[in-house]
Amino acid sequence: MKRLEFDRVTPESVGIRSGDIEWLLDRLEEDHTQMHGLMIMRSGKVCAEGWWAPYAPGLRHGLQSLSKTYAATAVGIAYTEGLLDLDTRVIDIFKEEAPEHPDTYLQHLKVRDVLCMGCGMDEMPVPGREWVKQFLAVPVKHEPGTVFMYNSLGSSLLGEMVRKLSGQGLQEYLTPRLFDVIGIDAGNLRWLRHPDGMEVGGGGLYAATEDNLRLMKLYLDGGVWEGKRILAEDYVRQAVSLQNDSASEQRVNPPAKDNFVGYGFQIWMCRYPGAYRADGAMGQFSICVPDLDMVIAVNETAIGAEGIQITLDYIWEFLRRLDASVKELPADPAASRHLARRMKRLAVEAPAYTAYDPAFEQYNGKDYKVSEGPDGKKPGFETQLMQEMIGGRFTSGIGRLRFCFSPAGTSLDFDQDGRACTLQIAMDGGRRENTLCVVGDVATQVLASGCFPAPDVFQITVLWPETCYTKTLSFHFLGEELEIRTETFPLTTTIPGGTRKQMQPCVYFARIQPQR
Repeated sequence: MKRLEFDRVTPESVGIRSGDIEWLLDRLEEDHTQMHGLMIMRSGKVCAEGWWAPYAPGLRHGLQSLSKTYAATAVGIAYTEGLLDLDTRVIDIFKEEAPEHPDTYLQHLKVRDVLCMGCGMDEMPVPGREWVKQFLAVPVKHEPGTVFMYNSLGSSLLGEMVRKLSGQGLQEYLTPRLFDVIGIDAGNLRWLRHPDGMEVGGGGLYAATEDNLRLMKLYLDGGVWEGKRILAEDYVRQAVSLQNDSASEQRVNPPAKDNFVGYGFQIWMCRYPGAYRADGAMGQFSICVPDLDMVIAVNETAIGAEGIQITLDYIWEFLRRLDASVKELPADPAASRHLARRMKRLAVEAPAYTAYDPAFEQYNGKDYKVSEGPDGKKPGFETQLMQEMIGGRFTSGIGRLRFCFSPAGTSLDFDQDGRACTLQIAMDGGRRENTLCVVGDVATQVLASGCFPAPDVFQITVLWPETCYTKTLSFHFLGEELEIRTETFPLTTTIPGGTRKQMQPCVYFARIQPQR
């Protein structure tokens, strides 16, 4: 891989006041979101970048629906190479998977309709092993290209088109044609996969913040990277311009005002004039602002659609502070040094801390058998939202557990999905790093901290730094019985298209197993 490293410069050298970026940081550190990473590029130079520890610049991060822009880019490259045409009928690509007697509207469905969320369907199936057949079996009730419906499985179908025509999945196809060219480390990427092994183009990619900035810089530069054309000029022009009216989003997701102004090819138009963005749930953004020659990349856990919109509103207000005609400002060493120091010291809120309570050592080595909760499940350590997108199964949860309390660090031994696991838990107000593998999940890094919030209560907070998720498990010791309460952050997630996932707190029980 040939990687062009971007120049790192002061904001003033590219016409931005350091104080204006500090103003944006102040807004982003309000309580509508938990920030993870921010990069600002102007004129091809990075003028500000920072990550809120424990998040980090090289750490891959779940993109959710920002993955869609990568899948669409694969289609754009296939179009550029002549593998397909945007007016190719979908049933001509999937002749074996199409219904024997496709209805009229399905016969009209073209590649460009899938790209712009114009499949004409009113529903999206939960994918199984034969998810392509399932998708094509959904009734197409509207003339394709005329009605907007956010359709994540349709986005995965874009990647399947490339695999069907090239024989290569998204990772294999994009590595030499995109990743190696624009400087994305393909070895650091991870994908959730459908049951048949296909990458989840609708929301399954894990990539670093700068990867997303690089992808959208390619679009800002018209599909050319260092003189090499990767995407056809006409494809880019269509991808970043209005191809489908998304005003109907106002009915299903009213807080998300920036979703009402139109959609290109797996790229949203923005309320800020001329801007467009790749966008994933909970605030994964890579925003292009052509008039200012800027790209802004964000990773965060915004609180619901309201929090996501607040972040965008602050970014638009920040952009309005800039002057497109000003390419350089007088140097301000004090302001730029202050900003640089601040961006190196960013951090999310520290874990809760309490003094170590040796009374809990009486529970050391006791085996607890966990029973199912009222939801018919058992508690577990996993990030499961994306499992619903890929037709994967949920874990079977924790079957048994055993604590070993110590002031130097507590450990929890447990079995989950038939695997013996150990979680090391920091007791000093920090976080202990673990590797925890869950079937079907690619987020394996886990940071754990513990405290004693009340008598006979031990609380574990688990953070997955590759994702937007934090989980709290409170263990209430009640003699022979253990009550386990779980809570996941964010409690509510809104995915573009109006799908809301409510993470309800749950209560489970465990009992000490008799010694043999």
